[in-house]
Order: sequence, then C-alpha cells, then structure tokens
Amino acid sequence: MRVYNFSAGPSTLPLPVLERAAAEMTDANGTGQSVMEMSHRSGDFKPIIEKTEALLRELMEIPPNYRVLFLQGGASLQFSMIPLNLAAGEAGAQKKRAVYVETGVWAKKAAEEGVKYADAVTLASSGDRGYTYIPPAPAPDPGDAFYHITLNNTIVGTKWNTLPDTGPVPLAADISSCILSEPLEVSRFGILYAGAQKNLGPAGTTVVIIREDLIGRAPSWTPALLRYDISAGEGSMYNTPPCYGIYVIGLVLEWLKGLGGVRAMAELNREKAEILYGYLENSKGFRSPVEKPFRSLMNIPFVCTGADPEARKNRETRFITEAAAEGLVNLAGHRLVGGMRASIYNAMPREGVRALIAFMEKFEKQEGKK
Repeated sequence: MRVYNFSAGPSTLPLPVLERAAAEMTDANGTGQSVMEMSHRSGDFKPIIEKTEALLRELMEIPPNYRVLFLQGGASLQFSMIPLNLAAGEAGAQKKRAVYVETGVWAKKAAEEGVKYADAVTLASSGDRGYTYIPPAPAPDPGDAFYHITLNNTIVGTKWNTLPDTGPVPLAADISSCILSEPLEVSRFGILYAGAQKNLGPAGTTVVIIREDLIGRAPSWTPALLRYDISAGEGSMYNTPPCYGIYVIGLVLEWLKGLGGVRAMAELNREKAEILYGYLENSKGFRSPVEKPFRSLMNIPFVCTGADPEARKNRETRFITEAAAEGLVNLAGHRLVGGMRASIYNAMPREGVRALIAFMEKFEKQEGKK
C-alpha cells in the first residue's frame, strides 16, 4: 500500500513518474539499457539531459542569458561554491563583501560557509523569534559581491513573499524546497540553486541557474569541480553527472507540464496549504507556530496546544506514531524544533492533505475524551 509521505526530503515523488521509471528501468527510450548503465557522453544520454534542461527552461521561463547546471553535492555545497566563485580573491588578495539574511538553520549554515571565502556579513536575522517570520531586508552596499537568501525555509516553514531590492548586487537564493511550486521571476536573481530531493527528483542532483556574467569569476586556485565556468563549459559533464537523477527530474518536469505547468501547480499548492492552515486556525488541539504573513506553502509545522510542555510532547509523540500506523508517515518535526511538520510538495495530492486533516480531527476528539 502506498503511504502519504510528508517527509521534508527525500520526499514523495509523483506516482506516474515512479511507474514510468520502473517500466523503463531496463530499457530506456528503446536503447536496451537502463539510464544507470549509459555512458554520460553517449548519444543515448545526450537527449535525456537536453530534454531535462529544455523542460526546466520552459517551465521556469529561464531567460537565454542564464545557464542551467546539473551538479552534485546538494544545496549545501552551493553554500561554499557561491562565495568561492563570486567573492574569494587570488592568494593574498582581499575578500569581497557578501551579505546574508538569516531566516533559519540552512540560511545560517550558508552564512557560516560564506565566512570562509568572503567577507560575509549577516544583515538581518529572525532568530530572535525562533525564525517564525521573515525580517525586513536592509539594502546592500552597491559593491557587495552578492546578497543571499533562503527563499523557503524548510525546517521552520516560512517563505519570502516579497523579494529584497538588491539593486546591482546579484541576488542568490536557495530554492530547494519551493522550486516549481509557484511562478518565480528568474531575472530578479543572479543565482538560483536547489537540491532535487524535495520538488524535483531523487537525492543526488543539484540544479544551479546562474546568470552568464557571473560565470568565470573564481580565483585561479579554485578546485576544478567547484568552478562554475568549468561546469558550464563542459555542459555539466566535466566528470560523470548524476545521470539517473537527471533522467528522473526530466520525468517529473514532463508530469508537471502535463498538469498545466507552474501556474496550475501554484493554484493546487495554495489550495492544499489553505485547507491545512484553515484547519489549524480553528483547531483546539493543534496550532501553527509561524506568523501568518510568512507561512510556507510547502512546509507546514504544527504543534499540540496546552500549557504543560511534557504533556504536549507526549501528545505529539503519540500523534506521530498513530499517524504512521494510518499511512501518514514522516510527520515528525525537524530534530532542532520538534513538534510536527507536513511537507506538502508538488507531488503531494489533495487527498493526502485531506487524509491528514481527517486523522487530526480524529486524534483531537480522542484526546478531548481523556
């Protein structure tokens, strides 16, 4: 029996994609071989990566002066690659200033990596209230190397609804948990990056979308695999890319296009989020800890109500265990914040959200009888 998987990542994939991948496991595109067996430089794999890039460009409306790279190392490696390529100097040279807005754990980790390669400055933080809101974003200095934000904060469930005005400074954004969930004006950014394992495909592939004028700025001592210019020049094939992950991303993009594209998906995502937040607003047993104007469409944390912390924690443990027994899995909140979290990415159907709400209603009634 298929369960409803609310994991923040690796997360649920569309069932039609999984079924097609299974059907093509031993014979992809009539080649008589699996994608996992193909040479990445062969004529069999070339149309796969080209199709995947073309679909991503179409669905995200990526301008022609941006390059699409399929890399490895997860979004976390981009915490290093961006400052290394855009702000680090030659040996002995001064580092350029790069600015960050800290809105959660991953945003903080990005800034911590930035310190190693740039004169990294955190302009604003929402840590004073447990990252439950997006702080006002101060303007950068015109000469800053880049301005980094985490567009959707997976752990705490917040999102940027208004992008900061960075003027001539390139805006860099981690979009791992919100890519393709709603329209995004790519031209507002210098660099976008996303780990695949939330909204795109299996873990192991990272998509980077970078404006061409930002390529080629890395100092000469930068390792080859960490240079955007080398990856771009080799068509993401300086070394063997994550071939199977790229193939599955292509299948996910075909599925999304068949549903009507990003705008159609955004309507569905807003509907799913609205019914879950609506339930939480009227519930006596559960609540959302996130301030309303900043609530994510993709990751919805919630906690049990009540004054006694130990009693709340016990109820939350029971909820997670009993939900899993009903086929609603991976609802535990991140270990750093506790509680529960429902990640309702593109591949989560309405029925999954409705099933979760039905179980929450049942659990709330049972707890009310005790």
